[in-house]
Amino acid sequence: MMASNIQELDTPTLLVDYQKLTKNIEEMSSFAREQGIALRPHIKTHKSIHIAKMQVEHGAVGITVAKVDEALVMASGGIKDILIAYPIASPQKIKRIVQLLQENINVKLAVDSVEQLKYLQKELEETPFTLEVWIKVNSGLNRCGVEPGKDTVKLAQAILFLSKLTLGGIFTHAGHSYGATSYYKIEQIGAQEANAVIESANACEAASIPIPVRSVGSTPTYRIAGKVKGITEIRPGNAAFFDSIQVGLGVAKEEDCALTVLASVVSKYGEERIVFDTGSKALNLDKGAHGNSTVNGFGTVVGHEEITIERLSEEHGVGTINGHTNLQMNDKVQIIPNHACTVANLFDEYVVHDDGKVIDRWKVDARGMNK
Repeated sequence: MMASNIQELDTPTLLVDYQKLTKNIEEMSSFAREQGIALRPHIKTHKSIHIAKMQVEHGAVGITVAKVDEALVMASGGIKDILIAYPIASPQKIKRIVQLLQENINVKLAVDSVEQLKYLQKELEETPFTLEVWIKVNSGLNRCGVEPGKDTVKLAQAILFLSKLTLGGIFTHAGHSYGATSYYKIEQIGAQEANAVIESANACEAASIPIPVRSVGSTPTYRIAGKVKGITEIRPGNAAFFDSIQVGLGVAKEEDCALTVLASVVSKYGEERIVFDTGSKALNLDKGAHGNSTVNGFGTVVGHEEITIERLSEEHGVGTINGHTNLQMNDKVQIIPNHACTVANLFDEYVVHDDGKVIDRWKVDARGMNK
């Protein structure tokens, strides 16, 4: 029999607060509507067909994915407009992108080099399809992406000479905002993010190459970059759930976090140490990418500021107690993960609740879809 209350669930369990999730999704959509721009959320955060459909129902024009496998899963669930925001050149992967084209999925692919274009052209020449590509520009993360301005124009010109590719847009991802030391720094990064795209798009259009879509991402910066004139689309991902990193950055409050891990106390040692059944296989060892140092420990124990989860082994979350805690063996707590995206990928399903009452279970459909 399915538990009716989250306190009746076995642990560890991945919980989603339905009201908070819905509010977060609507806030992304409302911002996009207010700015007159499109919303294309990144589903690598939740990897759920159900949540992706909720986002589309709230006004998203489509979704963003990182992997071809994720795109195939979302397409199987009825999502028809998908950006694969990853520079793919592998012939194996290109063949699976062709599979999406065969299924009439409006797929777009990130590109950032002429060499990659050659691989795409070669594989697509064997098919009746053309593929829409978006140029990824580097806005400071220094991961993937062509440099803004003239280098972007050169890549755009190369696309024009290829019969199997069409240029649909320019985009970037300011992931280095996760390493920001203040909200002022986030504002600076957001402005740079938007300017990298606009500078590149304007340079292309000065060379008579139209750029219909000018897209920015990053949960910390989308409300900043999305307000810059000339930007046409935003792609936040983590904002569906939020997490302890976003709280540490000042982007969200603890009460905004829709995703938690339900844990049980398995041991308590005086007023010094407490152990939960949520180790690295439930909370992950992630303390934040790109230099983030705003989190304290390996998750936030809701309602128990006196506890810091200092270390994780595979099955144990070991917390230190600062003062006194009323928690005892078998008590259950909710833990806000440091990084929601990596934690969601550890579980098979979400248990969905409304104010503690269990209302549904949703699969993490694209869990482990890493190719």
